[in-house]
Amino acid sequence: MTDTTTVCFREGAGRLCLDFLRTLRYRGTPDATEELARPADLAAWVRQCGPCGGASGVVDEERVREGRALREAVYELVTAAGGPGGPGAASSGARSRVNRAAGEAMPVPRLSPAGELRWYAEDPVRATLAVVARDALDLATSAELLARLRPCAAASCGALFLDQSRPGTRRWCSMDVCGNRAKKSALRARDH
Repeated sequence: MTDTTTVCFREGAGRLCLDFLRTLRYRGTPDATEELARPADLAAWVRQCGPCGGASGVVDEERVREGRALREAVYELVTAAGGPGGPGAASSGARSRVNRAAGEAMPVPRLSPAGELRWYAEDPVRATLAVVARDALDLATSAELLARLRPCAAASCGALFLDQSRPGTRRWCSMDVCGNRAKKSALRARDH
């Protein structure tokens, strides 16, 4: 029997590595929810968010564990990078895991018969995780980008995002979700 559950992962954090971090929804709260619980979940994330145009490749339980471990290493690296110790403050284990993943084969560009640019990888999952790791390394070593890294202002969210607004005053990871909830809550509080 095939599982036809469609998972819609959150995007829009401003960087692929930050979107990947969002697969642990409500991080740091009692409602933390693992969105990469099964091989089908990781395959779905790669299809939805990865560069390889819907290809996901073979995913097993070990690959899911590797993906979650990379996600947590990326989180440690990025949060350490934003602190006073910079990216060097991340543990050697986290740095090593991200470096190893970044060293994997990347997707390669190919022109389709219709003349469209497509990305290909023999192992789309591993290649997508390499893209995530390289993106995390780029973010963690860019003072300019780190200056715009923000935690969502919604206490129940736990997401990080890159504030790309001109004034640099964005507060929520998503205006449609967290921002809208905050505005509705403030409106209800004023009405009562």
